[in-house]
Amino acid sequence: MATDRSLLVSARSEQLDTIAAVLPIDRRDELAELLTDQDVETLRRLVNEGMGENTLRALTSDLAYLQAWSLAATGASLPWPAPEAMLLKFVSHHLWQPEQRGIDPHHGMPVDVEQSLREQRFLRSPGPHAPDTVRRRLASWSTLTKWRGMTGVFSSPSLKSAIRLAVRATPRPRKRKSAKAVTGDVLAQMLATCAGCDLRDVRDRAILMVAFASGGRRRSEIAGLRTEQLTVEPPITVEAGPPLPSVAIHLGRTKTSGTEHDEVVYLTGRPVDALNAWMTAARVESGSIFRKIDRWGNVSKRALEPSAVNDIVKHRARLAGLEPGEFSAHGLRSGYLTEAANRGVPLPEAMEQSRHRSIQQASSYYNNATRRSGRAARLL
Repeated sequence: MATDRSLLVSARSEQLDTIAAVLPIDRRDELAELLTDQDVETLRRLVNEGMGENTLRALTSDLAYLQAWSLAATGASLPWPAPEAMLLKFVSHHLWQPEQRGIDPHHGMPVDVEQSLREQRFLRSPGPHAPDTVRRRLASWSTLTKWRGMTGVFSSPSLKSAIRLAVRATPRPRKRKSAKAVTGDVLAQMLATCAGCDLRDVRDRAILMVAFASGGRRRSEIAGLRTEQLTVEPPITVEAGPPLPSVAIHLGRTKTSGTEHDEVVYLTGRPVDALNAWMTAARVESGSIFRKIDRWGNVSKRALEPSAVNDIVKHRARLAGLEPGEFSAHGLRSGYLTEAANRGVPLPEAMEQSRHRSIQQASSYYNNATRRSGRAARLL
């Protein structure tokens, strides 16, 4: 029986690897243990339908969480379609009041369910979930139900009422994805920790420089970067110096672009040198650019997982003597716009490289830097 299960898990791993060729998935091997054959088949269908990579990645992450929660809470995989009682259970397990938990230990997520999810690294922060996270996972659950050709009860009045009441009773302050932006001075400190010739140093230096200089690319875009997305451009002529190497990165369809729109950003100078140094050292000639390195220094053919980019930022922050909890991969994105403001780069020009579609979102990073040093803050 154990052999049969091992064969099934191995088969799922191979199928997930074929998906990962176009969709970098966190924790593939663990997902093979967790997801059912039907789950994997649904993901394969979504890939074949050409759904955007970021949407697919979010659906995969949410499906894995839902399956882990269902197994911990009920002892069985997710039922399709899910009954309303199970949806209400999900809300009650994730949107609860810390004060009430002190009075009633049975309030919120049961201790054994919470412990199981923490051991599997699905739960990390203490306290209830953010309401937006709960809504997103319910939306993913609904989407996956529809893709299986079924009708769910996600719009039921009782479910909407339960979410509304729980959110009202559990206020949460909004937090930034990264407490601090990785601005130019912070980036310089992180890059100083990558000055060695070790493969990890060479790779991490390229990751940090490429992610920042290309407009603060999302960690999923960096992890999923492939050689066929790169185009060598004519060198850039500068005064009093040799021409600078230039590379175009074709992002294809991104989180904020249209279906047929091919987003392109550019690298110039030192980031191109860092990228070339990594590809030469790792002998990357095709496929995924940024890859895993095992404990013996061997470079894998597999792409880095998106979460690994976040880990690299925190690791380099720690080596630089910074507080790692204050920085994340998203700090490279906010840091790019903050640094652009510090250097007087106009917001529209910075947005051309960051590929932000929302002026409101981009200016929230950009304006914070200019406001602090601007005339409006120095009237007295």
